[in-house]
Amino acid sequence: MLSKRLPGVFLKRTAAGLAALAIGVAGLGALAWAMRVSPMVSELTTSGAGSTARIEVGNIGNAPLPFETVMTRMELDANGNVTEVPADENFLVFPPQGIVAVGGRQVVRVQWVGDRELPASHAYYLWVRQLPVQTTIEPNDTGGSAALQVLYTMKALIVVAPEGAQPDVKVASIHAVQLEQPRPAAEDGTPGATHGIAVTVTNEGRRYALMSGANWQVEGTDMSGNAFARLYTPEEISGAVGVGYLPPLGGRRTFTLPTEVALDPSKPINIRFTR
Repeated sequence: MLSKRLPGVFLKRTAAGLAALAIGVAGLGALAWAMRVSPMVSELTTSGAGSTARIEVGNIGNAPLPFETVMTRMELDANGNVTEVPADENFLVFPPQGIVAVGGRQVVRVQWVGDRELPASHAYYLWVRQLPVQTTIEPNDTGGSAALQVLYTMKALIVVAPEGAQPDVKVASIHAVQLEQPRPAAEDGTPGATHGIAVTVTNEGRRYALMSGANWQVEGTDMSGNAFARLYTPEEISGAVGVGYLPPLGGRRTFTLPTEVALDPSKPINIRFTR
């Protein structure tokens, strides 16, 4: 069980974690060589100077880049599945469309115009979509004609949080499980894990939490009656569960971690989060 609340732990490595979330969850533009969007992550407040972000769209292709922008709100369920809903009404985006010359850049200003008394942090995506342009159709060897356009899309993560908001993460349950997909063997020949634990956590705070921002200290008893203790580093957690984005205000997710041995389900399993 969680012995105390550690809100600061889950803000550790926030920029890197959110960048990984932006790339991992919204990887539509990961290979978009003709377009560059920077920064991939912006954190906004609900009012004041911090309520505006400047997103730069760069054209690194060999033709003019027409684009349009769309805002969506990101929602995650307990299993980490992402859904998005339209959210243009909460932002003022200027320009909403544009054309970037070859080698050029266009700054897009994204301003929060939604509720200034936002109860908790919300995560959004700024979609930058390349628009089709008129092309000249060239005849092919068979006498017909064809034209092919590859259109690119990239997404930047925008997180809006009330001033002073903090996460409040608690462990709801822990139990031993058999892994449905055993972990592969390590390069040194160490067998892959077939056992693990399922950890369900909740966040009653007003700010999101990144579960990969902490060390996870797991303690229990194996099936032979021996004490089990394992410290999972943030890098190991990231490899097992990703960034572990946990929404605020009752957000709930279950994460599965591999263990080297089977733990006794009849004995207590404890977990602590530390820096």
